[in-house]
Amino acid sequence: MDQQTLYAEVEAEYAAALSRLARAYEADADKRRDLLQEIHLQIWRSLERFEGQCSLRTWIYRVAHNVGASHVIRERRTYASLVTLDELEGMASPPVADRAAALERLGVLIRHLKPIDRQVIVMYLEDFDAKSIGEVVGLSPANVAMKIHRIKSLLARRYWNNGR
Repeated sequence: MDQQTLYAEVEAEYAAALSRLARAYEADADKRRDLLQEIHLQIWRSLERFEGQCSLRTWIYRVAHNVGASHVIRERRTYASLVTLDELEGMASPPVADRAAALERLGVLIRHLKPIDRQVIVMYLEDFDAKSIGEVVGLSPANVAMKIHRIKSLLARRYWNNGR
């Protein structure tokens, strides 16, 4: 399959998921549009090297997460400091008023995670299994499963207890 055909498949199948992924990496709408454009550009470029040794889904998420992580590192100087899971647990969070606010609050909690934890939970939310996530982020499936459990527990506690 040629690069153009592969990209058309990516665009048709994964545009919404890539948009959600960009939202997990960037809160600012203008920067998020730039990030999404960069993700699509890098996916387009990478498809020239795609040989089918993994699924197309795994390939595009690997590229997209690498672009997202690079974005976070570049923005680190101006963006709020990133925290570990333990530090996030101690942060105060605002009360939830409606569904949109609830999703935004969850997004804020996720955006405060370090890139590896953010990658794991975003891929989990996109229905990747531990093995596939591990292939993208370079961790064993057991380590990924442990991280997912820990992140979910932390996010649930922080979300429902307003930081308590």
